[in-house]
Amino acid sequence: MSTSDGAVAEFLDEIEPVIFAFGAIITLLFVVAFSLSPDAAYEAVDGVRVWILAQFNWFFLLAMLGFVLFLGLVIFGPWGNLRLGDKEPEYSYLSYFAMMYSAGLAAGIVFWGPAEALFHYSTVPPFFGAEAQSAAAMPLAVQYSIFHWSLTQWSCFTVMGLGIGYFVYNYDAPLRVSAVLTPILGADNVDGTLGKIVDILAVFATLGGVATSLGFIGSQFITGLNFQWGIQLGDIGTILVITGMVVIFTVSLVLGVDRGIRRLSNFNMVVFLLLMAATLIFGPTIRILELGTQAIGGFVGDFFQMSLFTQATVDSGNKWVNAWTVFYWLWPLAWSPFAGLFIARISRGRSVREVAFAGIGATSLATIPWFAIVGGSGVLLQHNGTANILGPVSEYGEAVSGYVLFGNLPILGPVLLFAFLVLVTTFFVTSADSSTLAVSMMTTGGKKHPSSINRIFWAVLQGAVASILMVVGGVRALQSAAIITGAPFAIICVITTLGLIRTFQDDYGPLLLQDRTKLWGRSSSESGQSATAGVSGQDDD
Repeated sequence: MSTSDGAVAEFLDEIEPVIFAFGAIITLLFVVAFSLSPDAAYEAVDGVRVWILAQFNWFFLLAMLGFVLFLGLVIFGPWGNLRLGDKEPEYSYLSYFAMMYSAGLAAGIVFWGPAEALFHYSTVPPFFGAEAQSAAAMPLAVQYSIFHWSLTQWSCFTVMGLGIGYFVYNYDAPLRVSAVLTPILGADNVDGTLGKIVDILAVFATLGGVATSLGFIGSQFITGLNFQWGIQLGDIGTILVITGMVVIFTVSLVLGVDRGIRRLSNFNMVVFLLLMAATLIFGPTIRILELGTQAIGGFVGDFFQMSLFTQATVDSGNKWVNAWTVFYWLWPLAWSPFAGLFIARISRGRSVREVAFAGIGATSLATIPWFAIVGGSGVLLQHNGTANILGPVSEYGEAVSGYVLFGNLPILGPVLLFAFLVLVTTFFVTSADSSTLAVSMMTTGGKKHPSSINRIFWAVLQGAVASILMVVGGVRALQSAAIITGAPFAIICVITTLGLIRTFQDDYGPLLLQDRTKLWGRSSSESGQSATAGVSGQDDD
């Protein structure tokens, strides 16, 4: 048998046919629907999105805050001493964190870093009462961007990663998203119908989320070419840009976690830190530090109120919080299957505390300075009249904000702009790598090292989805569909959290109440005393 025949045989032998087929077919049907009738399909999908946001925004806000509180308990409580399996960790902690950060929201963090605070500066969130584009709006704008991208967004990834990893390495569940159902179904039964439904939904959510991000990153390049040099790409040019990105992350993917994703993630973090430091040095340094310090203080002081801000007095169709905060919570919830599965894949041997801290603690320590420095710089340059960033943003969209910001920094502006583009691309490549690996694992029954053909198939499918939707104008609809998919994963993440609490209690012991404490009714000793008293009374008679 030739090598190619052997590779094909390995691919056919390893796939889980139900999950593989339904995941691919649902995605392709979605693309076909938008290709044939993009307007009608978008209206249908967006109508469901609007209804979900109108009816359940309170649930998503409570759930995401609950994940943060649970992870805080894990980090500072005794459950953190539990471990994911009994082997030694496979990677150093810095490489482990770099891969986790790169696999998650990093591409979005870099993309929105120069842009989001400017939006909140030009239209102040209703949580505050400051005047738009005023000095008072500046720290509030940075504060809300920090809130949207730090602790809370990462919490669902971390909960899912902990749940999958703990049940895979401690209870021998298959390395799939459905492993989180172990406390309900048992490790031997997660291959049943319910488990397959969860895994199929996870495949679709992952493909939708990553394909949409690929469309966003592609649009940033296309917008930049138009803004900087007046080059307008047609449909063919758009497809070529996305194809180039697919080729890059496919090569990295085939190299594997250690040679591909790990090395690229370490490179990402170095460039990320250098770009952030250069922005601070070459920007208005003291003003950035003052603005960032005040914004961080506001974030800490207002965290719980912002987390539970529902705009209860405003009609559901006009809620700012639905368009921003709730949207931001549903987006990572849609990504939580693949991010959680990848986190579980690289977390074997880690303590529960290490995983939880890397997931929301270390990531926040990297993200908060980024938005304080890069977002703060954009607001300061706009407010002081040094650069007009809002003008091009209103004309070209948020994708152009980084071009304007870094292009207006003195001395190394063009160099920083180039580094920014490289960073957005490489962060996306690692996110696409990890998501494709996760889909491959889900569609092979939990195989830790899926075949190259399997990984290439899903990489090409993601690129095809992004290319087609970019051409027919359906990226907005895919984004809405990913939000819809995030809604059920909010429920799955809640189930995961409850399952972990129950399992940690079984494996470590309860934290608040001893085992024999009853939550209702009379205690056994009290019942015994009553029975004794009754017998004594009969003897007295």
